[in-house]
Amino acid sequence: MTDQYAVFGNPIAHSKSPQIHRWFAEQTQQDLSYQPILAPEEDFQGSAEAFFNQGGQGANVTVPFKLDALVFAEKLSPRARRAGAVNTLQKGKNEVIYGDNTDGAGLVRDLQGHLQLNLNNQRVLLVGAGGAARGVVEPLLEAGVASLKIANRTPEKAQQLVQIFHGLQPRAQVTACNWAGLEGQQFDLVINATSASLSGDLPPLPAGLFATGATAYDMMYAARPTPFMQWAEKQGAEQISDGLGMLVEQAAEAFFLWRQVRPETSGVLQRLRQEIQAG
Repeated sequence: MTDQYAVFGNPIAHSKSPQIHRWFAEQTQQDLSYQPILAPEEDFQGSAEAFFNQGGQGANVTVPFKLDALVFAEKLSPRARRAGAVNTLQKGKNEVIYGDNTDGAGLVRDLQGHLQLNLNNQRVLLVGAGGAARGVVEPLLEAGVASLKIANRTPEKAQQLVQIFHGLQPRAQVTACNWAGLEGQQFDLVINATSASLSGDLPPLPAGLFATGATAYDMMYAARPTPFMQWAEKQGAEQISDGLGMLVEQAAEAFFLWRQVRPETSGVLQRLRQEIQAG
C-alpha cells in the first residue's frame, strides 16, 4: 500500500516540497505519495490529527505552524526541543507522533556539501534571532565553528539564544549583539536568517563584515539574487548563495527519517534551480 506523506502550511500552494519528495521517491524507488495541505491558521491540530488518523505516516511543517507542531508532537528529538520548533512529524511505534527539526542539518549539509565549505574554526555571523536562526544554532556549533555571533535588532532576543545554547560546544564562543555592535568585526561566514529578503529589504548591517575569502548565505531563495546577496557581492564576499540547497537538504533529512534511505540531492537541486529560474 502506498504510504501517505504531506506538507502543512498556510499559504502552501507555493511549496516546492511535493516536487522535491516526488523526485526523491522516484530516485529511491519508494512507494509513497506526498500532498500539500492548507491548514487553517487557527486549527493546525485538527488538520494534523485528521491526516494521521486517516493513515498518514509523516509530514513536513512550514510557516506558520512550526510552533504548533512542537505542541502537537508527543515526543521530541533533542534538536527539536532546543530549536523550539518542529518541521518534521513522523508516526512511530504505538502510533506515537514524533517531532524533529531538520532545518539546521539541511543548512550544514548545504554549506559543507554543495558549497564545499569547511566550517571548522570559522567565525560565523548569524543575522536574526527568530525561529529560522534558532533552528540552525546547534548544528553550526556541532560542525566545529570557532565562534558564533548572533545579531538582532533587539539584542535581548539574540541573548536568549546564547543562553539556550551556552555550553553545548564549550570550545565555541557564542555571543549576541545588535546591528551597531557589529561595527569593526569580520566573519568568515555571514548567514541571513531574517525574512527581510521576502519583502525586498535588507537588515541594516555595517560595511566591512566579510573577511578575505568569506561566504555570504541567505536562507531565503528566489529566481534572482536576493537583496542580501546583492549587498554581499558589493561588500566583497567571495562565495554567495541563497537557501535553495538548504530547502532540498532539510527535505532529504526528513525523507531519511521516514524511509531510512538517504536520497542523492545534487541532481534534485539542479532540477529545482532550473525550474525556479525558468519561472
